[in-house]
Amino acid sequence: MPIRFVIFDMDNVLYDYDHPYRLNILSKMTGKPAEEIDAIVFKGPEENAAEAGTPDTPEEYLSQYQKLLGHPISRETWVKIRRDMMTEWPDMLSHVEAIKQNHEVALLTNNGMMLKDALYEVAPALEPIFGNRGHASAEFGTRKPDPNIYLTVCEKYGFQPEESLFVDDRLDNVEGAREAGLTAYQFTTEPAFASYIRTLGLIN
Repeated sequence: MPIRFVIFDMDNVLYDYDHPYRLNILSKMTGKPAEEIDAIVFKGPEENAAEAGTPDTPEEYLSQYQKLLGHPISRETWVKIRRDMMTEWPDMLSHVEAIKQNHEVALLTNNGMMLKDALYEVAPALEPIFGNRGHASAEFGTRKPDPNIYLTVCEKYGFQPEESLFVDDRLDNVEGAREAGLTAYQFTTEPAFASYIRTLGLIN
């Protein structure tokens, strides 16, 4: 069955994602070691739960974030740090635009409701491409690589898994999509991706 619908991850697929930069900024802000911040704020169970929809509002997410960080942080500061740690990859965005000419596209990133709320503030180049089809996993009450999240996104836009392609840099997320019946591709480099989508006939 030909591919009609393509779902993209965001970080390390369409944008460079400089996590050490964020840790360094937060370390300077709080006076805490970057490794400690990483372990408590980002690698603890709370962040995975947030990506799966708990807490379910951006305000509650930011409140939890401040408690874990042990330091006050405004929405404006959170957004600035998240935006500054990201750099768009123009060639990848051009590929998405080209695919979009004849196929449907959507964005699915493992993130909480704060990122969903601020998505196009932190990644403005994505808004004209995805519009209301830019999604954080928290919206769906689960996170990649749960096969159900891919099925839910396909169903939301009226496509069968067999006619859908998922693109992510993480192998576990790719394997989850394959388990759900999608074609899935592990992103490594732009040239390799360009060759792959030409092979599928998604671009000329």
